[in-house]
Amino acid sequence: MTEAAFRETTAEPRTQSVPLSHLSLELGHLYMEDFEAGPHRLREHFTQVRPWVEAARAAAAARTGGRRPRISTCFLIDDYFTRFSSPRELVPLLLAEADRAGLRIDYLARESGCAVTGKVPVAQAVAARIVESPPPGSYGNRPPAAQTGWLANGERSPVARAPQAMKPATAWQPPQETAARRHSVFLDVELWNDDADGHRTWSCPFLAAVWQLARLGLLRHEGEPLFTPDAHTGQDFPDDWDELPSLVRLNARADPFAAYRTCSVLPNRFLPVEHAVRVVLDQTEVDTAALRQAAERSAREGVPVPDSVADRVSYVFYAGP
Repeated sequence: MTEAAFRETTAEPRTQSVPLSHLSLELGHLYMEDFEAGPHRLREHFTQVRPWVEAARAAAAARTGGRRPRISTCFLIDDYFTRFSSPRELVPLLLAEADRAGLRIDYLARESGCAVTGKVPVAQAVAARIVESPPPGSYGNRPPAAQTGWLANGERSPVARAPQAMKPATAWQPPQETAARRHSVFLDVELWNDDADGHRTWSCPFLAAVWQLARLGLLRHEGEPLFTPDAHTGQDFPDDWDELPSLVRLNARADPFAAYRTCSVLPNRFLPVEHAVRVVLDQTEVDTAALRQAAERSAREGVPVPDSVADRVSYVFYAGP
């Protein structure tokens, strides 16, 4: 006798897929002091970005075997750590200077959206997915990142202890990178800090890691995609940053925001931040269904992605002013 098993369909969460370009190309990630410096700073930035954008486009075309690659461009504005001016004044200036350099920004994002999008605490959700890689020979004597707010790519130096009776003092030992190649490049990343009132401020590297996951189309909340763009209606931008959506599509004909791979053209002062981003991505357990969707679709197109999420991210760093 065959027994039939019945289950509620709602008990099987479905991970919704998202449209994917071949490349998400970031044209900038500047802070408020850059905007405060005036139009000439933006002009200088886009002038230096332009040649590398062309190179990134050519590399994407080569990866697709000469077929027209789907490439979307984006720009991230820091409205999380500081607030300056307003979207009404700043965004048209930004778009004008990009256009002057022959560049088009398809999508505009707010960094505060990497912390909270709508009612979803995105950063908190990503933090809950951090799975630390224990260094070889470690004994669990280091508090977890969820407790300390610090994430390392290896084993820290042991804390020096005063000698006890009949026992020698603890000898100094160097930190050790887990995946070191001959020599270690050890990095300890601050993910957040809490003030006396318990208010949490996420670090720039951690929000940048969330930003990369968004651009790779790997963020989900209860199966639904996060960072879905809102179309700009063509009206004036709002006076308050909180009234601007986390992600705005400025170009109605743009290729999808999320992509199989990302490339960011940034001033070289961002290099330490992006090193920290890789440490975070290497130890974050990403939604498996979203990973599978991207892997299967890219393989069908003949442009398979690396298994490592961090290896899907690339950069061009230029010498800043």
